[in-house]
Amino acid sequence: MALESKQQAEWISEEAYLQGELLSETKHEYIDGAVYAMAGASKNHQRITANVLSELLTQLKNTPSEPFSSDIKVKVGSKFFYPDVMVVCKDNSDNDYYTENPVIIVEVLSKSTRRMDETAKKFAYQTLPALKEYVLIEQDFVDVEVCRRSEGWVSHHYFMGDNVTFDSVGLSLSVADIYARVDNDDVTSFVASLNLP
Repeated sequence: MALESKQQAEWISEEAYLQGELLSETKHEYIDGAVYAMAGASKNHQRITANVLSELLTQLKNTPSEPFSSDIKVKVGSKFFYPDVMVVCKDNSDNDYYTENPVIIVEVLSKSTRRMDETAKKFAYQTLPALKEYVLIEQDFVDVEVCRRSEGWVSHHYFMGDNVTFDSVGLSLSVADIYARVDNDDVTSFVASLNLP
């Protein structure tokens, strides 16, 4: 989801931020004392998020690993973010509203979030000791980028016709499944090329 440009005028503490989030109808991310409101997500954004989350829920059923959607925060140092999807296998936090131990984080990109997701969040997330994979999924065109700790966070890109494996949770799925129901030119062209009735 997009961060709105409005910033809280004064610095606030983590405790005040966390208390405020319990009462607020709008979600906010917290970066070093500044609070940023989050804008709503598009239908394509929600479709991709739901597709990935549903596959993870099925894969991880009856295991200790737990997938979460964008209502649970991840704490990274003095920052709190709302990843679109993440999986936690061993949660050392006693807080019900955030974790510091995801093994995989998935962000769905848009024009307004791309820069933040590809830079500040990417570098912050890579400092999380438990994190094994960071996944960036474009919504306006087809591109699934996977960065793995085991490979020095080098980017691997997957497109229509490819399968992608999330090693951290043992899940392999097609890029077409990730983009099911998504309405963009790449998906439309791919479906047309299959000559489906």
